Amino acid sequence: MTALEDVDYAVFLRGVNVAGTTMKMADVKHALAALPVSAVQTLLASGNVVLRTSMVAADVKSQVEVRLRATFGYDAWVVVVDRERLGQLLDACPYPADDAAVHSYVTLFSSEEAQQSWVAEATAGGADAVALGPEAVAWQAPVGETLGSPAGRLTMGREYKAVCTTRNLRTLQKVREAFSQMS
Repeated sequence: MTALEDVDYAVFLRGVNVAGTTMKMADVKHALAALPVSAVQTLLASGNVVLRTSMVAADVKSQVEVRLRATFGYDAWVVVVDRERLGQLLDACPYPADDAAVHSYVTLFSSEEAQQSWVAEATAGGADAVALGPEAVAWQAPVGETLGSPAGRLTMGREYKAVCTTRNLRTLQKVREAFSQMS
């Protein structure tokens, strides 16, 4: 897509406020506001941002990663999804957002090749993973067993660190809702 007009994007930061990488979302918002973007909002403390820009997604990814690395001094990796596509992915998810026995997740990828490799490894390892598109996979884990589940362990692996990030389905729904509050 060639961005001639402003596009709303969700930017998902990998590894924020876990494993020693801590930052305040107000500081993230301030850092990103220095880019050619507008309507920057952060959601929750897990690295979820919505913003508007005329840049294409690949440029948003590149500029956000460079800005975060320079500002916070960590290996920043992000996945960028436009508003329309995020809605399509959420609508395609076959799992409920709220269930007393299981949590539903979506792993987002910045590389179709990485997504395909992840799906093959996850299903071979016993995960029940459903591809939502070339950039996303939905999966579930029993409550309290997310990190130990086949999909959970796989997303934490070094080989996927730079190309994917996982969000609870409820979080993604909140991100979608945040788009309607953009000014």
